[in-house]
Amino acid sequence: MSTQEDIDSTKAPLIEHLVELRTRLIWSVVGLAAMMILCFIFATQLFDFLTRPLHDALEARDMAPKLIYTALHEKFFTDLRVALFGGFFLAFPIIAMQVWKFVAPGLYRNERDAFWPFLAATPVLFLLGSSLVYFLVAPMAFGFFLDYGTNVDGSTVTSTEFLGKVRDYLDLMMTFILAFGICFQLPVLLTLMGRAGLVTGEGLANMRKYAVVAIAAAAAVLTPPDPISQLGLGIPIYLLYEVSIFLVKASEKKRRQRDIEDGLVDEDDEE
Repeated sequence: MSTQEDIDSTKAPLIEHLVELRTRLIWSVVGLAAMMILCFIFATQLFDFLTRPLHDALEARDMAPKLIYTALHEKFFTDLRVALFGGFFLAFPIIAMQVWKFVAPGLYRNERDAFWPFLAATPVLFLLGSSLVYFLVAPMAFGFFLDYGTNVDGSTVTSTEFLGKVRDYLDLMMTFILAFGICFQLPVLLTLMGRAGLVTGEGLANMRKYAVVAIAAAAAVLTPPDPISQLGLGIPIYLLYEVSIFLVKASEKKRRQRDIEDGLVDEDDEE
């Protein structure tokens, strides 16, 4: 077959892949748009949900639970941001399924079976991270900042009072949720890297001291400058790092056992 014929024979598969990619992207965008519209309809309820930790912290200190906005259009764009934020959460299963449908045909059956647990674990871990920050870390951090920055008892000449802006609070809360949710994906990422042979359980164990430094730096960057939120992110991430080491070692042991059964390696060989 000539070179030109070889090139022509690859055009059809490439076009098919591009068409399939376009289809999956369209469905993902449609799903995201639909969920965003739904969330915009319930933007007030979502806003109340996101502000609940601050609301409770303010009420516990006998302070007015209110936020202010200083631009005429700010509330409208705030609802749009809340709708986009909530829409992405609701549309994630749709987007993940479209990604899976695009990738799965190129995988072997055993690879598809091995990939499914990670696909299922991703939203679960994200939800765990988000729940941790929403129900535990955020209330404690907000209480710390309110107690530190507010003075209404007359102990100083000039009293201070909290008047939070809607935009600033949502920026902080969304950053909190995204930071914890994404960082909780560490076991998925490292285990996949272990399956691909990019990391080993022993190598991860030997890198513990560097991991501690990296985790501390990430916690300092991704959270406000208070010890509560930094420890609230850093400690769980380090525990997840230890879980990742266990999972990678278990994966290596399982792969070695399979290789022994297939006769690819001898049982007496060193790992």
